Amino acid sequence: MILGKPAAPAREKRLRPSGGYRELRSFQLTTVVYDATVKFCERFVDPRSRTTDQMVQAARSGRQNIAEGSRAAAASSQTELRLVNVARASLDELLLDYEDFLRHRQLRMWDKNAPETRAVRELGFPHPADPAELTDPTDRGDRARWARYAPWLEHTDPAVVANALICLIHQANYLLDQQIAALERGFIRDGGYSEKLAAARIAERQRSQRNPTDPTDPSDPTNPPGAKAPDCPKCGKPLALRTARKGANAGAQFWGCSAYPDCKGTLPLENRKP
Repeated sequence: MILGKPAAPAREKRLRPSGGYRELRSFQLTTVVYDATVKFCERFVDPRSRTTDQMVQAARSGRQNIAEGSRAAAASSQTELRLVNVARASLDELLLDYEDFLRHRQLRMWDKNAPETRAVRELGFPHPADPAELTDPTDRGDRARWARYAPWLEHTDPAVVANALICLIHQANYLLDQQIAALERGFIRDGGYSEKLAAARIAERQRSQRNPTDPTDPSDPTNPPGAKAPDCPKCGKPLALRTARKGANAGAQFWGCSAYPDCKGTLPLENRKP
């Protein structure tokens, strides 16, 4: 330890984790798809064609929206879910472009059970000799993943490259479908950022009540000294301070059950326990 060097500040725990997208298999695979699409368009598509622009942008959107959604997770689970769905839709658009490329040139499209399709699909599974190759989030991992698929993606036959990319896009879409389903389950189970923030605030108030030496914030008109969130009249769980978004009372605050949507109990704001 170097004398005089200040210790690094402890990283404060966030209500909702975010980032870490480089470790997602969906992000790693869409990185391969994006890089391969750029190379494919340089080699086999007229650079003056609008198709080149559209394919590269669709591939980029599939990758970038996964990253953006992961970063947005800290503040909004709905934004994260929306962006991952955008990534999924962009890859569907790219999939059609590759299918159109093959159809317009009357090139063979591999059947889902064709030997070539199975060979590309099996590359997505780790091998005993290199188990970390598919999960390494560093640049070394990106190079290793490209090398794994290179015999197909660097092939001289455009039909081989297009078909291989179709296989990879199907794999990426499967991973994104699993990711979207998990995000939806998490939102239903745990609620969004605002619900977690309200629950954390209630927990802090309750902690302050148990510890009288920890005063409440007198500058907060909704949280005067000695204030305590009331209990839900329906289920008995703590209520959370909420703001009406629409209707005649839009903008007004009220107490809503922290167990919403399972419980829809409410109280007007003035009903608070001393």
